[in-house]
Amino acid sequence: MFLICISFSSLLHGQAANTITTTDSSQLITDTLASQTALPPVAERGNLAQELTQAPDVSGLISFPKIFWSVVFLLLGYFSLKILTGILNLYAERKPRHKSLVRRVLPMIKILVWSMVVYIIVSGIFSPPKETVLAFFASIGVAIGFASQDLLKNLFGGLMILFDKPFQIGDRIETGKYYGEVVEIGIRSTRIVTPGDNIVSVPNSEIMNQSISNTNSGLNNCLVSADIYLPHLIDTQRVRQIAIEVAQISKYVYLNKPIAVIFFSEKTNKEPVLKMRLNAYVMNVGYEFLFKSEMTELVLRELKNEGLM
Repeated sequence: MFLICISFSSLLHGQAANTITTTDSSQLITDTLASQTALPPVAERGNLAQELTQAPDVSGLISFPKIFWSVVFLLLGYFSLKILTGILNLYAERKPRHKSLVRRVLPMIKILVWSMVVYIIVSGIFSPPKETVLAFFASIGVAIGFASQDLLKNLFGGLMILFDKPFQIGDRIETGKYYGEVVEIGIRSTRIVTPGDNIVSVPNSEIMNQSISNTNSGLNNCLVSADIYLPHLIDTQRVRQIAIEVAQISKYVYLNKPIAVIFFSEKTNKEPVLKMRLNAYVMNVGYEFLFKSEMTELVLRELKNEGLM
């Protein structure tokens, strides 16, 4: 009996020891995990939040030397572009054959020069952090998107004109109610010189939404039409012969393309009249209106001399 009690007591003592050991091990593991995942003190957490939310230091980006050199490069770009434009325009005047090509290249040269100037100023002089650049362009994008919708339409219209090329500088086009020579394709608008020697700026967005008639399509010669109203019963064969001869002897005519005479029957004040259209090509688009005026005057003079009018 005594041995049984001792054995039972030993068994209970062993189970209690195992229980205590297991409990101590669990507590040790729990304390270790808690120490590893515990939050830092309040002061340290405040410093961490301040570091995360603190904006990059841009105080050193703007200084007098940087502003000075930025102005210097802007002036260099401006005067370099002026000199280059003057040289190309002088070359175009001396070589009329290359005039259209020079005028087409000028807008691309301007965009390239100013892009290089801006890149040098931003990257070489100011050298802002990437975060600042991204934030700046994001802000600019949002501002432009809300406040300059028309400007964006004209900008994309100008880019489409440059890449799609429905017309080029030097072309004679008719868009909407305007007709004339294209002298400049800008980012916002296209400038046209009308027959009355007026410069009209047409927004690029309007041009892209309208039909465009291109007279010469990059060539130095273009078709010129002179309309003359004649009596209804006039001798059309003799009139056609006179008109063709007048066009052939003009100093402005381009004889490598055909000359044509077309007659239309119309009514004015309920009386029938005959409209003659003399089509001929001028050798230089700059002489278009002089050629048209000369053909009209000479045809009328010859018809009067022969008693046909």
